[in-house]
Amino acid sequence: MTTGTTIDVTIGLDVGKTAHHACAMLASGDIIYDKPLPQEETQLREVFTDLQQHGTVLVVVDQPNTIGALPIAVARDAGCVVGYLPGLAMRKAADLYPGRSKTDRRDAFIIADTARTMPHTLRAVDRDNEVLSALKMLSGFDDDIAKDATRTINRLRSVLTQIYPSFERALAGDVITRPLILEMLIHYGGPTKLKKAGYHRVLNWMSKRSTKDPTVVVDAIFAGLKAQTVTVPGTAAAEVVIPQLAANIKSLLNQRKTIAEQVEELLADFPLSEVLMSMPGVGIKTAANILLAVGDCSDFRSAGHLAAYAGIAPVTRRSGTSIRGEFPARSGNKRLKNALFYSAFASLRSHPASKAYYEKKRAEGKRHNAAVMCLARRRCNVIYAMLTRGEFFREVPARTAA
Repeated sequence: MTTGTTIDVTIGLDVGKTAHHACAMLASGDIIYDKPLPQEETQLREVFTDLQQHGTVLVVVDQPNTIGALPIAVARDAGCVVGYLPGLAMRKAADLYPGRSKTDRRDAFIIADTARTMPHTLRAVDRDNEVLSALKMLSGFDDDIAKDATRTINRLRSVLTQIYPSFERALAGDVITRPLILEMLIHYGGPTKLKKAGYHRVLNWMSKRSTKDPTVVVDAIFAGLKAQTVTVPGTAAAEVVIPQLAANIKSLLNQRKTIAEQVEELLADFPLSEVLMSMPGVGIKTAANILLAVGDCSDFRSAGHLAAYAGIAPVTRRSGTSIRGEFPARSGNKRLKNALFYSAFASLRSHPASKAYYEKKRAEGKRHNAAVMCLARRRCNVIYAMLTRGEFFREVPARTAA
């Protein structure tokens, strides 16, 4: 994180639910404040204001969201510089200090001293922007709903596999999450009632509720139903659970759809989103995740710095003659790394130049994931240029060898 100003006082905050422990030290390393600090705006502001008598104040937290959001907001409003020390960096820094105790006071001291002596370990806290703050809230909520939906879908598949494996196989892939299939499971309850209703009645029921011909799906469902003639114990109870699970999945998917619409509305008010989505393979959710992680890229010196932060730049390891080579990075911002990887993968279907580069890497002997990661690293350069310059994506003709 680059502030562009000289820091006179560094405050390390080990944040907590009801109170934080604050450790403030001068640039010389002298501690001038080391006390618990309640989670209240008035007292937070008082401490930050008093410490500004010594000069420019940098407030560093170990958790910038949830319980750490209030001190960050108060510090910004009081005119302080703010920063974030990632958990992994803090754990590594803690090993450099004597002792193995784990206390709030020690953690606050380590945060402050690390920020003072190793400012390169800090990361910028989310920009003071209402759109980005709202995107973070919605994105986190969507992630929770996605996990709940996946867990419920797996539970439904488990129930169907237990009582009717051939029926579950007929709903393989994303078939089971289609709205019409979920409505069918809610209405009929399970394989027993479907068999009792019969092929033609089910086909007629689904045809009235679908804009497309459901014959292929109904044929697969009844082929699966005919493959089993015995009734597994517990089928009656399972068919009480099945419609409830299907209703839960439908509700969760509708919630995700609503959130996606809200995210799209928010991104419409954020100029850089249009710039980012002009690139092949970058959709609404991907653009939101990238913007949440890097903003306008002003905190990164180069595209290589951005790639290293995302964890998509290979790490060079050399030791004598026994260890030589480059290896995939195990660290980095996971949300950003996934967004860049999946956008690169999506571009293979819509962008010939990306497809050609991917095929080139495969021809060099790289596996699928490695080739996509190479493409993501290449696209990272373009994304960095687009965001820092505010320019839309454009094709650059390949250079011809002399």
